[in-house]
Amino acid sequence: MKKIIILMIALMTVSVAVHAQTSDRLYYEGKELYDSQDYHEAFPLLMKAAEMGHKKAQYRVGRCYDKAHGVTRDYSKAFYWYRRSAKQGTGKAMYQVGKCYKQGKGVAKDDKLAFAWYGKAAQQGNADGQYAVGKCYLKGRGVAANQVRAKSWVMKAIRNPSGGSEVYAKIKQEAAMGDADATKILQIIK
Repeated sequence: MKKIIILMIALMTVSVAVHAQTSDRLYYEGKELYDSQDYHEAFPLLMKAAEMGHKKAQYRVGRCYDKAHGVTRDYSKAFYWYRRSAKQGTGKAMYQVGKCYKQGKGVAKDDKLAFAWYGKAAQQGNADGQYAVGKCYLKGRGVAANQVRAKSWVMKAIRNPSGGSEVYAKIKQEAAMGDADATKILQIIK
């Protein structure tokens, strides 16, 4: 009896390891095709990995549906896959879930839920999430307006070694294009 239990545990362990290797292989093959903009070839591989529970593949499938990369644009499906990835702790996906709630794409618009998901992304160190939290505080969207907190979060975003320079460039570009929020942000972070 003891040998049977040990054998069953060993078989389950091997099965889990093979499953992980397969989903990783599918994801990395799909990501390589995605990065080379061969979306029609990438999507089936990413979808298989996503269905196997691969969190990065789930995020990429969400991007495919969101941006019409290799599939017809479908915001509801994009939201579904972003949320599955976000629930596994993917910061980029958390930010995208917040953005879906903010814009009402694939889900009913809800500023409080947008702020909550941006906050989760920010806590994961996602620079876009940190910037979005700052903007929410600036505008009082989903949370009470607070310029001190707005400045604090925007500064965290700008100083973030993973994406901070892109966030700062985005703020400057938006201000140059006449965006009043970006202009105000540049004023408060001086």
